[in-house]
Amino acid sequence: MHVRFGVFEANLETRELRKSGSKIRLQEQPFQVLALLIERRGEVVSREELRNRLWTADTFVDFDHGLNKAINKIRETLGDSAASPRFVETIARRGYRFIADVSVVGQPPETLATPIEPVPAELPTPAPASEAADQQRPVRTRVVAVAVVLAALVLALLALLQLRSRSSSAIRSVAVLPLESLSGDASQEYFADGMTDELIAMLGQISSLRVISRTSVMPYKRARRLLPEIARELNVDAVVEGTVMRSDGQVRITAQLIDARDDRHLWSETYQGDLRDTLTLQHNVARAIASQIQVSVSPREQATLTAAHAVDPEAYEAYLRGRYFWNKRTADGLKTARDYFDRAIARDPGYAQAYSGLADTYALLGDWQYAVLTPAEALPRAKAAAIKALELDSTLGEAHISLAFCLEGFDWDFESADREFSRGVELNPGYATGRHWNAWHLILRGHPREALAEMRKAETLDPLSLIINADLAELLLIAHFPEQSIQQSRKTIEMEASFALAHNQLGQAYLQEGHIDQAIVELQTAVRSSDGSPACTANLARAYAAAGRRNEAVQLLATLKARSSAAYSNASEIATIYTALGDRDAAMTWLEQGYAERFNPGVLIRPALDPLRSDPRFQTLLHRVGLTH
Repeated sequence: MHVRFGVFEANLETRELRKSGSKIRLQEQPFQVLALLIERRGEVVSREELRNRLWTADTFVDFDHGLNKAINKIRETLGDSAASPRFVETIARRGYRFIADVSVVGQPPETLATPIEPVPAELPTPAPASEAADQQRPVRTRVVAVAVVLAALVLALLALLQLRSRSSSAIRSVAVLPLESLSGDASQEYFADGMTDELIAMLGQISSLRVISRTSVMPYKRARRLLPEIARELNVDAVVEGTVMRSDGQVRITAQLIDARDDRHLWSETYQGDLRDTLTLQHNVARAIASQIQVSVSPREQATLTAAHAVDPEAYEAYLRGRYFWNKRTADGLKTARDYFDRAIARDPGYAQAYSGLADTYALLGDWQYAVLTPAEALPRAKAAAIKALELDSTLGEAHISLAFCLEGFDWDFESADREFSRGVELNPGYATGRHWNAWHLILRGHPREALAEMRKAETLDPLSLIINADLAELLLIAHFPEQSIQQSRKTIEMEASFALAHNQLGQAYLQEGHIDQAIVELQTAVRSSDGSPACTANLARAYAAAGRRNEAVQLLATLKARSSAAYSNASEIATIYTALGDRDAAMTWLEQGYAERFNPGVLIRPALDPLRSDPRFQTLLHRVGLTH
């Protein structure tokens, strides 16, 4: 068979591969792997199938190494990547899939993905308004009408879902796949991603629907995958997919809804809006949404859905860009996001969502994973931005969550955090980050079972989130379920083998169970994968101490001390090492330093500090922080 995909042609019989007509070399083993993937295009080919087909039983080789090498060679030859695949996609825990469109030379192309309604390359230009009318329009009402388009889309979707809910096959869960940008301009990706986020957020406010969060749907961006298969992986009843195009002052969104249980197309529609139209029209559209799904929406949810505010168009653009970079979850991305949120606020000081985005950004800028700012620098700014957002719009669930995060993590005001977490989750029940942070709050307050239930809710909303899966393992460990914690960490590692925190949690669980050698292996991996994270380094030192390798533990202790600074003393981590070494006095001295630096109170419930719990000085410290129950 002679096939074509992209600029490549492959003759599967003669084992020849060409790029733009020129022959290129691909070794025999990788070509066989590529040929099998092409033959099974659109399907997941398991590693076991590849072994049985290409590595015979009497072949004495390291199969895993051989297959990984073959896949890497294929990607190198095709100019592909595992992170953003165009041809060969890795399916965690299962195998590989060829995702590009393939056509047999001499025959029409085969389309593997569910078709999307075509959109013309050029959008019609709207009839111009009169100059007088244009001058009378207030600046604040010349706003981006994208939310109007999205609200209309939500209206149609929810009306359809209501009809379905009256039948025995009710749709209770939905995944909104990343909208595909048809602009042809990579710099406009933020716009399509922003529209996806807005649609997810609007649907997520309906408590009767489980809507998968952004983190878990973004890996499917540009993935040529069968929708029922995606739905099974995300455990949802239905899938929404579509396209977005912006041109000549207009935006067009085309979307379709698929009942994934029987691969049935339920609905498709195209919505178009003028970028100069007002966002306040969303108020009326949202009210229509509420009326369409009467029994599914509470009065509070109706009030949230019908809230609408006029926003300057340039502020809205800056906000979308800010969220785009915030979602990258990198130090550089967060700094860029901060600049865009500041720009949105400068353009429109009454824009509540921009303040909420700024609060979320500062909350992460002060986190140890990014270490751009110290907690003392970052969290007061996050708190101020969250308070301002709520002054402007008290219905923003995300802002309540950000405020609660600051009240707990820096102010140690747990009662006020109680109220803010409860209000935030009530206003936005589908916000996975809110559930995630609230789970930590609940375990700090001495409610481990409620905390685990909340974290599992976060996991159902964002099943592919590595940090939520890893933190679930840590909560299980804190709640004294080490075996379940081990299973959860193994699951997370299957999702991403290089994720340091998963190895860190697994190592701690092994340590708690007395499997010292296994703990050391996992924690060594965690230290390597995290570039020497203080938390991972401290846990490795604990494992060395437990194994009787005191000199190595002391050496890691010296390393952390040497890396300490006025901004980051690593006090909590150093205290855990001294605890493992049996030096309680030194451990308490470093905990007192952490207290003076306003450490995150969560460090005090770590299993690593369990040997100190009977010490009156530790009990006094808990009381001073406010963690006595």
